[in-house]
Amino acid sequence: MSPTNTEGGRAAGLATVLRPVRAGNGFEEALEQILQVVRLGLVARGERLPSERELAERLGISRVTLREVLKVLQDQGLVEARRGRYGGTFVLPRPEGAGEDELRRRIRGVDVEDVLRFREVLEVGAAGLCAAHGLDEARAARLRAALADTHDAPLTDYRRRDTLLHLTLAELCGSPTLAAQYAAVRATVNDLLDCIPLLVRNLEHSQRQHTALVDAVLDGDADGAREMMREHCAGTAALLRGFLT
Repeated sequence: MSPTNTEGGRAAGLATVLRPVRAGNGFEEALEQILQVVRLGLVARGERLPSERELAERLGISRVTLREVLKVLQDQGLVEARRGRYGGTFVLPRPEGAGEDELRRRIRGVDVEDVLRFREVLEVGAAGLCAAHGLDEARAARLRAALADTHDAPLTDYRRRDTLLHLTLAELCGSPTLAAQYAAVRATVNDLLDCIPLLVRNLEHSQRQHTALVDAVLDGDADGAREMMREHCAGTAALLRGFLT
């Protein structure tokens, strides 16, 4: 796995999720966006969030407001502040045993069918747009790199890198609105996925689908890309329905 590939995917994902908030709801929207960064795994557990200066600039808020947001995340046990030369705000590992009860509490009230349908619409649309409009060499290289990172992923990091691949595809489709909507729904999908086990056979199948999907996109086969993404989403949906509904 190339560190450059992973860093590129993370940077693209952060650019998709972190955007200027609207006046009047700065605190709430900033909190929502940083929570998405954590839930999407754009900053892995144990790693440091972007600096306060960078976060404040990306979100278009004051450092005071940002610190209020980070304080909420600390109080919830999601991040911790560390001082010193190598300090900053770090994403905390999920506590041992917090597990299933906490995850199921988090998704209580989530309309699983609505989430899965909206996810499919966005993902199929993004795949079709990427294939139909084509990717220049730089963007094609980003997509290949994101795919390669999923192939190299240890089991414990697979879902995070899978998320980065899908976010990359959404970002490359050329619609910032679609990419932002996808990031939001994917955060909820990740909460759902965290409630079910990682099944090696399913991951192997998903990897074959990822490869076929990327091939279709790079070949400019819009129909093939849409169909493969539809099939891929249906497989994930079947697992989630089986375990959760």
